[in-house]
Amino acid sequence: MLLRLMFVLLIALNIAVAAWLLLGESGTHAVDPVDKGVPKLKLLAEIPAPASTAPAVSGSAATSALAAAAGAATAPAPAMERSTAIATPPVAPAATSAKPLPRAPEKKAPAETPAAPALLAAAPSANAPTSAKRSYRCLAIGPFTNQVDLRSMRAAIAARTVRSRQRQEQTSESHGWRVFLPAQATRDLALAQARRLEAKGIKDYFVVTATGELQNSVALGLFHDPANAKKRRDEVIAAGFPARMAERTEITPVWWLDVVVPDDANADVRRGIRSPGASAKPTGCF
Repeated sequence: MLLRLMFVLLIALNIAVAAWLLLGESGTHAVDPVDKGVPKLKLLAEIPAPASTAPAVSGSAATSALAAAAGAATAPAPAMERSTAIATPPVAPAATSAKPLPRAPEKKAPAETPAAPALLAAAPSANAPTSAKRSYRCLAIGPFTNQVDLRSMRAAIAARTVRSRQRQEQTSESHGWRVFLPAQATRDLALAQARRLEAKGIKDYFVVTATGELQNSVALGLFHDPANAKKRRDEVIAAGFPARMAERTEITPVWWLDVVVPDDANADVRRGIRSPGASAKPTGCF
């Protein structure tokens, strides 16, 4: 029953719509989308060219006018039922025949004038040395037999030296010449040789008993003058004994003072040496 009722209503609704379409107004009212009081939008290309007598517009004025027109075109329109177009006032384009503004003449830099010879000569050089370069030399002063003399010398020339140092060396020092008979194998043989010397009239001798290379030898004398030593040796040889002559040396420590001095102070340093046997000689620098 319900289905039949809905079917009848649907048919009635279709009949009503068909009747409205057939019997209703078929035309529509034309509506003008543009209000009567608003001017129409025109492009710049549609604007007629201005007369030749029109004043030229500078490039900056044309740019500002175009910017104003663009801003007016993009500005939101007031709320209305229909969208409206915004008309822009005609803007005259910049004349191509406008002459550029005259540029101010550039000022030329004054030409550099050469300095006077007198001024150039008076100006000092920034890299010129203030004093001549000094040269130095290295000296070895000595030898000193003790450190007391070395320290005194070092203090005396300290004001004239750039730097100094001390060093110790071992040296052979001569203590005269000795005349002797070669060592025997035993002490008894050395004593028998001494008795034979005395029998020949040779005095001033003694038998060495100390250990060493001269043990069991017969010493015939110690001489500072080598001529006297040679005379003594020849005398003993003439008596029939194999006498020998040799220099007596000892190893002793000595000290040297190495200094670096300017050339102009070299003579003063040499004159200041007062220690006996000490002198100054060139040496390697340090």
